[in-house]
Amino acid sequence: MPAFAPDTLRILDAAANRASEGLRVLEDCSRFSLDHAALTAELKSVRHTVRGLLRDAGVDPLALIANRDTPGDVGTMIETKEEQTRLSCRAVIDAAAGRAAEALRSIEETLKLNPGTSHAAKTTASLRYRLYEAHKRLSLALGVDRDGFRGWKLCVIVTEALCKQPWLETARLAITGGADCVQLREKSLSDSELLTRACALVELAHPMNASVIINDRPDIAMLAGADGVHLGQNDLGVESVRKLAGGRLLVGVSASTVEQAIDAQHAGVDYCGVGAMFPTTTKQKPAIAGPSLLSEYLAHAPALPPALAIGGINADNVPGLLKAANGAPFGVAVSAAIGAADNPQAVARSIRQQLDTPIPPTEPESSCPSSSTRQPSATA
Repeated sequence: MPAFAPDTLRILDAAANRASEGLRVLEDCSRFSLDHAALTAELKSVRHTVRGLLRDAGVDPLALIANRDTPGDVGTMIETKEEQTRLSCRAVIDAAAGRAAEALRSIEETLKLNPGTSHAAKTTASLRYRLYEAHKRLSLALGVDRDGFRGWKLCVIVTEALCKQPWLETARLAITGGADCVQLREKSLSDSELLTRACALVELAHPMNASVIINDRPDIAMLAGADGVHLGQNDLGVESVRKLAGGRLLVGVSASTVEQAIDAQHAGVDYCGVGAMFPTTTKQKPAIAGPSLLSEYLAHAPALPPALAIGGINADNVPGLLKAANGAPFGVAVSAAIGAADNPQAVARSIRQQLDTPIPPTEPESSCPSSSTRQPSATA
């Protein structure tokens, strides 16, 4: 076995422990917060490789432990304020990834001291690169700030061709009626006209405490100072938007199945447009998923990103969505039902009031064999 001085063994032992601890935090976040099987498996593989790395390099594991001196380690008494507080899940992940990467670098450099372990040093370097990629995937999957963003109740999709009144006035009336988000969806405008409208919408909506989302165009969204961009399944990918916008924009994706929503979550979206709920003339859909999709989406564990039910929604069918949600929070995206209305404010108010008074969750039936002892349900 290669000979290492006691102080060198202490470095390797401490660094291996730090690397494994950091990797385990990342693994648990991927496993329990995101239910991301592939990423969890990758992080577990890196963690186990770290544990076997020193043994395979000929470092005596008993010598590592025997030279451990936690009471005499001056570093255990040194800490900073930043170490005691984590402001978000992202902060936890960034700290764990940094700790693991620094520890792997310490192992790598220490192994270079012995010519017989140079191959193990190269292996350690490859583990760092795998960690960097895993950290990237995990960080992107968290979105902008999933700890703080909870979605919207009523998003009004504004398209001039579907508006009975001027499009900007329709947006104003919808916000006055309770819309907390407006999405600008125009497929045929020139870039300059789309930017002009996006800027006008931001100028209107932000003082009224409403968010603005631009359909398909992250570049226009950034230039206008909008809050986010909404993407279809065939639009620009989430990672491409993050390369362009970083954390400046919320990113939403349309999902017609729970599987698409899970893929979107792993890619790092901040919310999903879930549907279609009902038939609609606004946008042709090959299939109507129906309210059962909303029910499945909201009941999924772990939780999926905040949901906006989409497709054919109006004041009359919101109760069916509330029933499907069974008390879980969600929002709706509405287009023609508000845009084409004689009074967009009144329709928006009617929808918002229903969403603000959800139907209480249905209690599961008792499994007792005798029906004579069953208590009446809350909805009886």
